[in-house]
Amino acid sequence: MINELKKDSPYFDFANKLLGKREMHSCNASLKKESIELLDELIDFLFPHFSNKVYYSPEDVIAKMQLLERNMISLLKIITENNENETEKTATRFISKIPAVHDMLWNDADSIYKGDPAAESIDEVILAYPGFMAISIYRLAHELYKLNIPIIPRIFTERAHQITGIDIHPGATIDSPFFIDHGTGIVIGETTKIGKNVKIYQGVTLGALSVDKSLANIKRHPTIEDDVIIYSQAVILGGETIVGRNSIVGGNSWITQSIPPNSVVYSKVEVKVRSNETYFNTLEFVI
Repeated sequence: MINELKKDSPYFDFANKLLGKREMHSCNASLKKESIELLDELIDFLFPHFSNKVYYSPEDVIAKMQLLERNMISLLKIITENNENETEKTATRFISKIPAVHDMLWNDADSIYKGDPAAESIDEVILAYPGFMAISIYRLAHELYKLNIPIIPRIFTERAHQITGIDIHPGATIDSPFFIDHGTGIVIGETTKIGKNVKIYQGVTLGALSVDKSLANIKRHPTIEDDVIIYSQAVILGGETIVGRNSIVGGNSWITQSIPPNSVVYSKVEVKVRSNETYFNTLEFVI
């Protein structure tokens, strides 16, 4: 039998500290689970590729939207102190955005299909492209973010980060169509603004020059105008940095100032070819 914990136990102070933290930061244990379940429901509803349910009539679709609204109300009740009427209004506003999100996402998928020679169909893009999945989850999370709903938008986008390796803050403003190719390691910060027909490759960072907490309410991340291509591992930083429309940013570029429209920016690589004489005078290591 475990002996009764006494005040002279080496864990007594820790126990009090832990209890204090649990009281100050209490959170419904089901919040993350239910948020992800709602996200999966939304994705299943928007794309038949992920759903076992078949909708046979407009009435079926409307009934499902009503069910999604009820589930959204239940989720909001976990995290908000609003009265029931206000919670229902918030859920209704979110669900009312679903048709527009649907149109943007099919526009995104079509753009990816037409812009990627390796894509054999739009269905392949929806089913198999991590970039498209990250965009889908971001667009849903962004609507929640605009409604000032706490925590849930980040749970959505961190779920996307977990399954795709792509980190898009729900506060970023991204027009449609938007094309993420490959995508692993992409980071898009909260106040980033991205225009139409922008294409981004793996490892790109659209970040802030400073992470000072006092800058939380100002624009910290760059603006990417229409028809820009940003190749892999490019880093673009700063709230005043604007990449002008129809520009190309080469791989591994480091940008902290604006570039005008129709620019091509790249890192210069110097290649030195050594002679045989240089080769034999060089100490070589073989591992």
